Amino acid sequence: MCEPTTALLIASAGSSFLQYQQAKEAQKAQFVAQKRQNEIARANAIRRYATEQLKIRQTIAKSSEKGFQANIRSKVARAKFIAGSEGLALSGSQERLMGDYYRVQGNYNASLQRNLGINVSQFERNLEAIQFGQEAQSTYLQPPNPALLFASSALNVANTYYSLEFQKENAGLMTNKQKNAQTNSVSGVWT
Repeated sequence: MCEPTTALLIASAGSSFLQYQQAKEAQKAQFVAQKRQNEIARANAIRRYATEQLKIRQTIAKSSEKGFQANIRSKVARAKFIAGSEGLALSGSQERLMGDYYRVQGNYNASLQRNLGINVSQFERNLEAIQFGQEAQSTYLQPPNPALLFASSALNVANTYYSLEFQKENAGLMTNKQKNAQTNSVSGVWT
């Protein structure tokens, strides 16, 4: 028949083994979940990058089209003005009016360029925010560590054994070490 200490030690070892298996599977599942979270964060960032890039391309195309249309309108207005005064030399007021056309067109083009620069700067800040968002959504990958789990379980079993031995000693019972010493001293007498 088995001694109670041995039975408790066997039960503790079995329990530690089951806990080891469960913890190992939990670590694997957590690692898979961490990898999946990082994949989701990366895919989300890629989608947001694509959206921002489409927006800035559309903004650039829109600005370019506005500039082109303004240039055509300005040329048409100047052509009509010049056609209306065919064969006549331009007077001072007419020259100032032409200069005013060029000034308005230049101011409009400068305004388009300034707005485009602002939009591009905002685009760059949005890309930085997307990158920061991806980093915030990503998790630190912690791969499973079965060796550490095994060592922890083994130490748990050893702790249980020495705890039982200590309880025996406090109760005034013989510990396994004392029993072995007594058995060894008696066995030398009979041989």
